[in-house]
Amino acid sequence: MLGKSGSVYKLCLSLLVILGLVFAGPRAGERAGAAADFIYIIPIEGDIDLGLVSYLARGLEKAAADGARAVVVTINTFGGRVDAATQMRDLILNAPLPVAAFVQRAWSAGALISLAADEIIMAPGSSIGAAEPRLGDQPADEKTVSALREEFVATAEATGRDPQLAAAMVDADIEIPGVIAAGKLLSLSAQRAVELGLADAILADYQEVLDYLGYPGARAVFSQPTTAERIARFVTNPVVSPLLLTLGFTGLILELYTAGWGVPGSIGLLSLGLYFGGHLIAGLAGWWVLGLFFLGVLLLLLELLVIPGFGVVGISGIIAILASIVLAASNSVQALKALAIALVATVLLAGFLLRYLAKTNRWRWFVLTDRLDKEQGYVAHQSLQDLVGREGVALTPLRPAGAAEIGGERYDVISEGTYLPAGTRIVVVRVEGVRVMVRPQR
Repeated sequence: MLGKSGSVYKLCLSLLVILGLVFAGPRAGERAGAAADFIYIIPIEGDIDLGLVSYLARGLEKAAADGARAVVVTINTFGGRVDAATQMRDLILNAPLPVAAFVQRAWSAGALISLAADEIIMAPGSSIGAAEPRLGDQPADEKTVSALREEFVATAEATGRDPQLAAAMVDADIEIPGVIAAGKLLSLSAQRAVELGLADAILADYQEVLDYLGYPGARAVFSQPTTAERIARFVTNPVVSPLLLTLGFTGLILELYTAGWGVPGSIGLLSLGLYFGGHLIAGLAGWWVLGLFFLGVLLLLLELLVIPGFGVVGISGIIAILASIVLAASNSVQALKALAIALVATVLLAGFLLRYLAKTNRWRWFVLTDRLDKEQGYVAHQSLQDLVGREGVALTPLRPAGAAEIGGERYDVISEGTYLPAGTRIVVVRVEGVRVMVRPQR
């Protein structure tokens, strides 16, 4: 159990190793441009999420540092998070070198990113638009629609495009005669986007794009996400974050009920390490947030292992852990929602595992269940065997391990899986090796 010698050290060391693996991902697929005449191409594909923000920022910085002539952002997405899209929009607008968007599909959040580029080039059969914000299956409230509409308008104005076309992609109430009727969202094919002046050209491949931009002899250098950035994209997904927290909480809770250090605790640390590591990589949290989490863990361990009872130190530890989880997320509302889901799921999952799975043979896959009892040739010290049936009182809370006074002497005891407060009258029910098992008197 966690109270055994070296468990705290193993916990801290394991989490540090996990975070080190998260950050150590190689930058696969990325070729630095040693020659001066090259164009940096940054593919943006799949859901627009917070992990893509750090990926785009790194790509733009590297392109500028290596002396690229320009950047081409390839966009192929059905959309995603608005907060991530607005951050990517700002990065492109403030980029230190020209940025062109090569659009295969730019719906919703992808349309905002495309509008921020200096030039929009459409691939044959591509489309752009349909950017109404939604909450689940329902359109967002008027406040959200209005805010995003003005974001689209401001972006179009900054890059010299028709702001009405941009607004009509977000707000179905906008009517543009000859273009879109009221009650419909604006989506444009490649040909229609060029006709209306929203896009600049329709081109088939990268070579045509480079020729059109005025760099016919330039090389195309492709950027790819690092392993760490891929992890960050996965971890910051709003579905994955609560799952990682649930596995983290459940693993550590189960570890409290098992001897030594095993699979549940390792899974718990890995899950929490991925959660914090991914959010650090995505730029959503600083190292001080991870420090706050470690502080909470240390306070909680101090309360459980050193200080009798449960008071201010333990409560402070829990608050620090919960606060670090919330502060690591992009906004407090989503963080609290993920945390609430995780806590409810943890209670249900941990309760099920402790109550039902522990009684099955499959539990042996996860924890060490070997016993050193007399049937196998192991004999406990006679003085401990003599304790069976004797009564005493718990000197410390049993969670389930603690100390009790039996016959005027202090013994390390373990309750039968239930929490017993200090002062509870107990009786020894069996001795397994050096483990003295007790239950409350009835």
